[in-house]
Formats: sequence, C-alpha cells, structure tokens
Amino acid sequence: MQNAGGFDPKVFVSSLPTRPGVYRMLDAAGEIIYVGKAKNLKNRVSSYFRADVVAPKVVAMVRLVCGCEITITNSDTEALILEYNLIKKHKPRYNILLRDDKSFPYLYVNSTQEYPRVAFYRGTRRLPGRFFGPYPNSHAVRETLHQLQKLFRLRNCEDSYFRNRSRPCLQHQIERCSAPCVGLISREDYAADVGAAVAVLEGRNEEVARDLGQRMEAHAEKLEYEKAAALRDQLAALKQVQANQIVSSVSDSDLDVVAIACNPGDYCVAVMHIRGGRNLGTTNFFLRAGLGEEPETLSAFLAQYYLSREAPSEIVIPVAIEDSEVLADTFTERAGHKVSLHRPSRGVKVRWLQMTLENAQQALKMRDATHASVMQAMEAVGVALSMDKPPARIECFDISHTSGEATVASCVVFGPEGPMKTDYRRFNIEGLSPGDDYGAMRQALTRRYRRVVAGEVPVPDLLLIDGGLGQLAQAQAVLAEIGLVIPQVAGVAKGADRRPGQERLFLLGAEGPTILSPDSRALHLIQRVRDEAHRFAITGHRGRRAKARTESVLEEVPGLGPRRRRELLKQFGGLQAIAGAGVEDLTQVRGISRRLAEAIYEHLHPSS
Repeated sequence: MQNAGGFDPKVFVSSLPTRPGVYRMLDAAGEIIYVGKAKNLKNRVSSYFRADVVAPKVVAMVRLVCGCEITITNSDTEALILEYNLIKKHKPRYNILLRDDKSFPYLYVNSTQEYPRVAFYRGTRRLPGRFFGPYPNSHAVRETLHQLQKLFRLRNCEDSYFRNRSRPCLQHQIERCSAPCVGLISREDYAADVGAAVAVLEGRNEEVARDLGQRMEAHAEKLEYEKAAALRDQLAALKQVQANQIVSSVSDSDLDVVAIACNPGDYCVAVMHIRGGRNLGTTNFFLRAGLGEEPETLSAFLAQYYLSREAPSEIVIPVAIEDSEVLADTFTERAGHKVSLHRPSRGVKVRWLQMTLENAQQALKMRDATHASVMQAMEAVGVALSMDKPPARIECFDISHTSGEATVASCVVFGPEGPMKTDYRRFNIEGLSPGDDYGAMRQALTRRYRRVVAGEVPVPDLLLIDGGLGQLAQAQAVLAEIGLVIPQVAGVAKGADRRPGQERLFLLGAEGPTILSPDSRALHLIQRVRDEAHRFAITGHRGRRAKARTESVLEEVPGLGPRRRRELLKQFGGLQAIAGAGVEDLTQVRGISRRLAEAIYEHLHPSS
C-alpha cells in the first residue's frame, strides 16, 4: 500500500514500538491533519491502513496522509494529556474540537489558608495557591486525593464545615484526617504534611520516601513502634500514589529538552517542547555525518536551531558542551530574555530528558526502516560492490547447527521495502557429515536456485553468503552447475575480533577483500541482511533440535504413535523424565499398556 507523497505505511508501521504515545498524521504540505493517542502505537497506527477499513472519515483521511510522526510517552495518561495539548494547539481538521481548559480537572492547594486542603477543582486557574494537573478525568483526581489522604491525613471537608466542628468527624475515626479542625495536630505538623503531599505531586517521591524512612527509624529507636509502623505503611502507599499522580505540575515555566541519539554516520536530535509546564510533544531533526563527537554535534545544532527562532528561558541538554556560556549569552540577546543551558542531575527534568532520548532513538530506528532509507542503502550497495545498477532483490544464506546436530540453512530476502518475509525459506540439511558447512551451503543453494531456474522464484540481483572464500566457492560452483547467472555474489566474513563494522566482503573475480567504512550505508544494509539471515537460521535450528531431542527417540518405538507420544511428554514433561521412569510409571499414562511400557523402557535402556 503506497500513499500519496511516497509514504509507505507498511514499512513505517513495521518499525513502530508497542509503547504508549501520540501519533500525528501529516498531509503533503506537512500540516497535521489528525492527532491520536494509543496504548500501543504499533497496533493503533496499523489499524488505519488495513484493507478492511470502511469508515468514510478514515478512508478520506488516509488518502491524504503523506507522513506520520510519533512521540513516545511513559504512560497512557501522558499520551492523553499530550494528545489534548496538540489538538488544542494545531486544531487538526479531522479531530473533533470540543474541549477547553475547563473540561480537565486539577488538584488545588489554597496557600492562603491556615490549614489548607488538597481539593478537586475545575475552572479558571486564577485563584491564589498551587494547581496540579491537568488530569485526564475526575476519577484520576479523586483516586489521587484518596491516596494522599491515606498517606498524609489531610482534611477534605469544605471550609464552612471545617470552621464549625466541635469534635472530630468520621474521617478522623478511620484515620483519613488528622483533625486540624479541633486542634489535634499543630499548624507546623500539618504544614509539613501538606508540604510532603505537594512534593509527591511535583514528582519528588524519592525525597519524601527518604524523609519518611528517616522519621520511621527515629521512632523505632525511641521504641515508638506504632508510629514507626504508621510511617512504614505510608512508604508502602507512596508507591500507589506514584502510579496515579499527575503528568506535569502546572507552572509558568517554558523550556526545551534536547537529546541526541547516534548510529555510525547518523545523528538524530529530538527537541521536546514544555510550555506552561505542559508537554507539547517532540520534533526530530536528522543531521548528516561528519560533525564530530556528540558534544560538538549538539553544540552545532543548538546554534543553528535557536539562532533562527526565539529560545525559551531554559534549554535542558544531555551532555556538557564547551561553548554553553557563549550560546546562552547569544540566545539571551536575540530572545530579549534570560536563556540558560542546563544539564540536570535529578528530578523531573532527568525523566523528561530520558523520554526525549527514547524518542530520538526510536526516530533513528524508524528512519533506517523507511522505504526511502532502504532505497538509498540499495544504491550505496550497488556503488560499493561495483554493480551496474542498485540491487532490487537481495538474498542471503546462513548455516546454523550445534556440533553438526540439526543443521538448518536459511535464506532471507530483502527488497526496496526492506525484509520480504513471505519469501524467506529454511532448508533442513540431510545426508552430510556433522559440521560440513561447505556441503550444507552447497545443498541449500542447489535446492534454492533450481527453483529459480525453473521460474518459480525471481532471480536475485545480489547473493550474499555468510562466510569467506570457501563458502563463496561453493556458491560459484552451484551457479555454474545449474547454469544461473546472478549479477553479483559476495561472501560476508567477520573481522579479526568479530566486531560489527570490520566485515570483509569477498567478491567473485576480485583479487582481495573489499572493506567498507564502518559508517557506510552500504555496510549497514549488508549487516542488517546478514544478521537477519543469522537470526532466521538459529530460530529454525533451535526448533529442529528441540523437536529431535524430545520426539526422535520415541518415534522409533514400535506401536507408539503421535497421540501416545504427546501423552507421555505431557505426563513427564520431557524425554529425560521419561527415561528415568520405570515400567509401572509408564503404565499410568493414558493409552500405554504394560507391553508397550516395557517396549518403551527397553528402547530407552538398551543395555539393561
């Protein structure tokens, strides 16, 4: 399925993670036409591009999609809030815009009260005090309030009720309130509990946990075990609060979080935009190679990026850079307000930085898997291997066995869209001496390319063999024997210490090996194809070996058919347990008579 503008959803979806996040559909002009959230990005995005989609709105939108961007989040809640922020900012035409700020609930702490309460709030945020949120729904707010009351015993009653109490209410009886209304807790102690609750809402859980732990130990040393136990319970409940707390604390701060991910020759810089304390998503930038080390590359990016736009008041960076002061002064002068470059060591900014890095790494992964990237790599392979034109079909063979046991050969196929898994094939190798890799390669190639000669399978433009000159000679002999011409054949041998990037390529007719640069796009594709062939071979070998070790010996027992073999394996769990069983034990299995049990026992113990 190829969409407008060359966007290939099949290739894009194949590289998506199964993490929660937000996706943005783009049209030919690069405008966002739809924003959605997902618990599982791979499953949700793929649902738009299925052949059985009949909803008119979805069909009309998909026809316009020329690109898609994603932002990974840490939770479903963060995805929901980010979706809301993006919809409000961009107003995509295929999203329904019904909500404004008042539709999302917050937690509110009134700083002017002597005994403030943490309350559910909906509406304008112009009151004195602190707001935390937004939350996705009222249930999330009330659940958080419930946990905070269990933790810190804060009051939840209205002010009019609070001012007219003469004795503690039921909330105090069930240990959900410290009863400040009747003076059962001092103003200072209550303020400490409110401060701890605010710290939890701000994400400073470790600090609160450390303080609770110290207080617990202090009470235990004084033999105040009931108070120590209460603090112990608070520590346990704190973990529940962490799972339900807010996405971000509302503030007036604006900042960008910048992270860089790199592969040999490729860099991706992700910028996460935090405005008013809210995450507005990430923007990814791909940089060309040759920019030096990571700090130097990041410094060059920051200069180019923020000299063309106004910088926020703070820029969070992952590594220290030498010219950070010069950059900060320059950005401050151009923006007209103070701009600082900051490398955090703890707190919520470190978590934002980690999230941004994950998005950069995922963007690099998806970029490498896209149709355009594969085509560029194909062109690079054609140049590197002196081919007349870029290969459109690459096949690669590998052999896997354990000391000659259960030998399996694999054949994987790559095309312009990447892996063509429906064309993958495995070959069970038979009739050879254990460990005869050359013979195994010859047998697999013969079986494969006789089908090619017969017209059942297309002829590849490039044949890769995992191995050196010996394996390459087997390929040459097989092709000459069956009369097949393949434009280029190469053996891919590992380097001296078997590290990626040191591969040597042996070509038919070449005097010596071809060694490509570690950052070569051609080498990256060849490595990817070779590794896929290796994975596919190992998977087949392990499956064949496991089957042989659990069934082959039993298959030789006369009268023991598939159903009884399954019953044996189900009863004992494996061949080793069956071999350790006596005749009486074997007769306990359904369908196994005494005569058959004796035959099984004698077959497994021939020297007895």
